[in-house]
Amino acid sequence: MNTMPEASMESQTVQSGVSDPGYSTRPFYWSVWREVWENRSLYIVPLIVAVVQVFGFAITTIGLAERRRAVLLLDAAHQRAAIEQPYDLAAAMMILTVFIVGVFYCLDALHGERRDRSILFWKSLPVSDLTTVLSKATIPLAVLPVIAFAIIVCVQLVMVLETGVVLISHGMSPATTWAIVPFFQDWFVLLYALAALALWHAPIYGWLLLVSGWVRRATFLWAILPLLAISIFERITFGTLYFGTFVKHRLIGFGPGAFDFHGQSNPTINSLAQLTPGRYLTSPDLWIGLVLAVAFLALTIRLRRYRGPI
Repeated sequence: MNTMPEASMESQTVQSGVSDPGYSTRPFYWSVWREVWENRSLYIVPLIVAVVQVFGFAITTIGLAERRRAVLLLDAAHQRAAIEQPYDLAAAMMILTVFIVGVFYCLDALHGERRDRSILFWKSLPVSDLTTVLSKATIPLAVLPVIAFAIIVCVQLVMVLETGVVLISHGMSPATTWAIVPFFQDWFVLLYALAALALWHAPIYGWLLLVSGWVRRATFLWAILPLLAISIFERITFGTLYFGTFVKHRLIGFGPGAFDFHGQSNPTINSLAQLTPGRYLTSPDLWIGLVLAVAFLALTIRLRRYRGPI
């Protein structure tokens, strides 16, 4: 007699996802997607930079055939360096772009929802502060590197296509580009470098998220001024610049640990053998930064638990 009601209740339970052990709402997954949907600048700004890069490179292809003939007279190492230079420059510009995007995203990630009072709505959902903060930290640490990698590969392929069209129109073979520049190897190195750089910058993003969840206004100034104040105080009081050197090292100092350069004055990557993930992952500097990042994120989670709208 109770078969139908029980079956009906089971069906409703499964549809609502309340107690079915096989059902998962995946709050972290959808929280990350929410950040991507609500912050279109995460991919629009890199795409705009990519369009500018493609257009700018198209202009530089004027006279490319003559330059390529001159380059082909050089030795193999100089051939690769000359032909690879614009592709490396495009990659470097995109990496810098996504870093800047990540900085401003972190500064607004928690401050924005407090400013527009949407924090009241998001706190009413069954999503913990831990999930919310970690989903926001995932954007600069994982999502932006993936976006950067995809756009860089696409931009470089378009640049190769532009180069091929110009060379063919001048009676030259476009195969010289692929023969001299190991693109697949370079893309693997790029992916490794983006992952290493994201880990290296983790304390920076953690600090910015902490500032975003703490201050009421002027997040950029609050993020920068304490660092400047500490540096100035150290310089005046002790005559040293250790803190400023530490900050600079945290911004751009990941390379020597992640790669085996042929001398600090020649930071080039010519083979996969120069990748040193073991040395990088056991570096004290990396782990000091990760510990700081965890501390900043823990404080951010606690702040969000008690912070309301501005």
